[in-house]
Amino acid sequence: MVRILKGLAHKYFSDDEAVILFLILVAGTLGIIWLGHMLAPVIASVIIAFILQGLVTKLSPRMPESLAVMLVFVLFMGVLFGFLFGLMPLVWGQLTSLAGEAPRIFREVQTYVELLPQEYPALVSSDTLNTLYRQIAGEAAGFTQWLVSFSLSSIPDILALLIYLVLVPILVFFFLKDRAVLLSAIASTLPRQRPLMRRIWEEVNLQCANYVRGKALEILIVGGVTFVAFRILELPYAALLSLLVGLSVVIPYIGAAVVTVPVAIIGLFAFGWGSSFIWLMIIYGIIQALDGNFLVPLLFSEVNNLHPVVIIIAVLFFGGIWGLWGVFFAIPLATLLKAVMAAWPVHESPPENEADADPS
Repeated sequence: MVRILKGLAHKYFSDDEAVILFLILVAGTLGIIWLGHMLAPVIASVIIAFILQGLVTKLSPRMPESLAVMLVFVLFMGVLFGFLFGLMPLVWGQLTSLAGEAPRIFREVQTYVELLPQEYPALVSSDTLNTLYRQIAGEAAGFTQWLVSFSLSSIPDILALLIYLVLVPILVFFFLKDRAVLLSAIASTLPRQRPLMRRIWEEVNLQCANYVRGKALEILIVGGVTFVAFRILELPYAALLSLLVGLSVVIPYIGAAVVTVPVAIIGLFAFGWGSSFIWLMIIYGIIQALDGNFLVPLLFSEVNNLHPVVIIIAVLFFGGIWGLWGVFFAIPLATLLKAVMAAWPVHESPPENEADADPS
């Protein structure tokens, strides 16, 4: 056992810089696990500033960097206020309206469900469907009750959200404005000679920056196009559904499959089995196809694609650790690990054995 551990240590930790980097990664991971909730505004601000820095970099050759920072920050504030005061009230109104319509929808679901045992008696039994319906009805009732009591029970969360809405823009501004100063301060704590860290940083900066910025743009494009299409088709709850469709692109394969269910259910109860429902599903399928076959290759041409199995494992693992944030950043984190593993120095030659070195 000792011999195996010595071999692994020689293979992966012979480089002093690799040991330092390993300790930094462990300390950072433990810090996020233990202090992540407390430092959530800082972490969110770093990510947002990371996304916006790409636009600052593109504008800097055409104007002073301070002016580019101000323009990008004003754009960020405009998008933030538009989201908070334009989209969110609309989504919240449609969400409460959907909660009020839930009993009627479930009654119609029960009507459809009761016909299944008659048409497919070998596959579906009445007892199974009734049990399933009672469970769904109970969940819907609990969700409706949560919406009613939200304004009272969530006052502390609302206050925390208001604090975040003040802190995050301030932190984003200073992260953009003083980026060089902050990076220099961090670099001063690291070894002067750090080729491994530089190589990993360049790879992570390329991969994660392209991915995060491209994914943010993909959410806006897919969600916006879906909203316009649903409004043209006069689908109820268009803002709510388009928001779900936009966010679904964060989790490839899984997100699109999951969000199709509410789109189909609401479309079915709004239009019935008719041409309008068929057109809805055709247009929705075209949007998904264009996203997967045109938009994704265009936005992520410089990003090394991860295998679908790796994506699913990353979503399950990081989602289990950090919840919704872990799901959102599962692929960037997996890309980070891939970049670290690809750049990690490996010494294949075995360590010298003292017994072998003794000629006697």
